[in-house]
Order: sequence, then structure tokens, then C-alpha cells
Amino acid sequence: MRRAAQAVTVSEQDYLKAIYQLGGARDEVATSELAGRLGFTPGSVSSMLRKLDEQGLVSHERYRGVRLTKLGCREAVEMIRHHRLLELYLAKVVGMPWDKVHAEADALEHVISEDLESRLDELLGFPTHDPHGHPIPSATLDLVEDDYPALAETAAGMRCVVRRVSDRDGELLRHLAALGLAPGAKLSVVEVIPFSGGVRIRITGTEHVVGLEAAHAVAVEIL
Repeated sequence: MRRAAQAVTVSEQDYLKAIYQLGGARDEVATSELAGRLGFTPGSVSSMLRKLDEQGLVSHERYRGVRLTKLGCREAVEMIRHHRLLELYLAKVVGMPWDKVHAEADALEHVISEDLESRLDELLGFPTHDPHGHPIPSATLDLVEDDYPALAETAAGMRCVVRRVSDRDGELLRHLAALGLAPGAKLSVVEVIPFSGGVRIRITGTEHVVGLEAAHAVAVEIL
């Protein structure tokens, strides 16, 4: 069985997923960092973490950080699998723009059944990555995160291919799409502009300056 014996609420699933996204399966996450991610007060977060600890989903000590237990990690990865399959379905089958699928998947990820999840997986051809390049956990909830540097960490003269972009900001995604910075796109780094000036790139024969924030949101493989 995948799920905990006690049903996990939508809010609890959001917490578990956020902890995983910040710290993965093993790293400890600071309560203040989690509060910033979720937009809640540290006091509210601490109250929820105590509840999750009692359920055996996290390991948490007061005034210290939190990490997922094995059970909590599986619950988090299942939500990530739902989310990324839904994003791909909405983009590929429904035709929804890639800057809108994240919010829709956030709402739907909690309510789909394991049977529907399996059917979506089959319909999509058992995909390995979502529209933004993030890996989709397998049916057995194995998730291998790709470790690529950000575009902001490259150097002049490097040739790269875009592998992943952040999906948390729709406006940023529209900006990246306008520049052609989608997974699979090839580019050359012309210049890393000093004093937080961003990165000048050449893509499809055209030069663009990618601001520092956007350059940090793009993960690339150096060729």
C-alpha cells in the first residue's frame, strides 16, 4: 500500500511536498524556510509539523528543522508524481499553455485516484519528464533528480542545452518562452555580465540578455 493508514489531508500533503522540494528525502529543512515557501507564519507551521510528527510522516524537534520519514517521503513523491503527470496531460492533451498548468495541477493533484494516475501514465506513453523538464517519479515512486547547473552558473564560451525551468512563476515562464528557453533548446553563452547583470546568450541565431533571476531559474546541461 502506498498511503499511510490514516488519511492524509490536502493541507498535510502540501506540507510534505514542500518539505521534499526544499530538502529532498534526507535533508533537514528549517521551519522558517518552510514557512516562507508556504506563506504561513512560523507558529502555524510548527503546529502542523507537530501533527505530522505524531502521524509518523516527519521527524521534527521544537525550535529545530524537520525532515521526512520514509512514509512521509513516499506520500510527498506520490503528490509530485500526480502533479507532473497532470501538468503534462494539461499541456500535451488539453493544450493549456505551460505557464498555466502548474496552478491547475496544484488543485487537481490531491483528488485523482491511483487508477486515474495509472491511466494518465499509459495515455501519455509512460513519460519521464513534465513540460518544464522536471523528472516524473515512476509508478513505484522512485524519483531521480537531475543535477544540472543553473544558466547563471555558466561561463562565456559554453554551449548548453536547456534541461529544466522553474514552474512556480507564470510570468517568468512566459518570458522564458519568448526567449526560446524551453527544455531541449540549445544555446551558447556569449557573456556573463558582471555585478549581477545576468547572462548574454545566443539562441537560434539571436542574442538575448537573460536577467539574473531568470538565469537562476533555468537549469542547463553543458555540452
